[in-house]
Amino acid sequence: MTDALWYAGRGSGLISLVLLSLVVVLGIATRSGRPLPGLSPYVVTAVHRSAGLLSVVFLLVHVVTLLFDPYAQLDLIALVVPFTAASSPFWYGLGALALDLLAAVTVTSLLRTRLGPRTWRGVHYLAYACWPIAVLHGVGSGSDTTTAWSLTVLGICVAGVLGAVGWRLSERFGQADRPAAGRAPGRGGRSATTLPEPTTRPVELRP
Repeated sequence: MTDALWYAGRGSGLISLVLLSLVVVLGIATRSGRPLPGLSPYVVTAVHRSAGLLSVVFLLVHVVTLLFDPYAQLDLIALVVPFTAASSPFWYGLGALALDLLAAVTVTSLLRTRLGPRTWRGVHYLAYACWPIAVLHGVGSGSDTTTAWSLTVLGICVAGVLGAVGWRLSERFGQADRPAAGRAPGRGGRSATTLPEPTTRPVELRP
């Protein structure tokens, strides 16, 4: 039973990290205003929200299983108050800190219509801080972080998020493909703002 709790806790935590990485990447993608290949903006937004809710669900499974796992030696206070765990207080403290940040992001997202956009956006940016803290927690508190499959999953998550953040900080972020200045595409590739030149000379009227 103890081994089952450990595997359930470790597996649910890793799945939550993967989903959280997907949330960060899709959040940056929706912020850019550009559609992803083959996906409409509505689909991207729906997947972004669904992945966020699923990450919270698996995080709750992760927390509950660790609470009952005697190896973790955690109590309710250590789960929500960072760096108060009896065993590995720093690494478990990072997990508690990530839990608190994600809880704040989740609650404010559910209450978005009742909050001002500036307040919601300010709290929502905590997801950027939550992700690296969760990664460090997973690396430091897990006993299987050196295995090939664990390194592969972590590598994919890190590469995906760092790539998205690099794009977010680049000058090309949010720049839609625009035609050359002064030329708006029209039929046949002709500028819609330029009148065609006459093909015949105007008729002269003689008195």
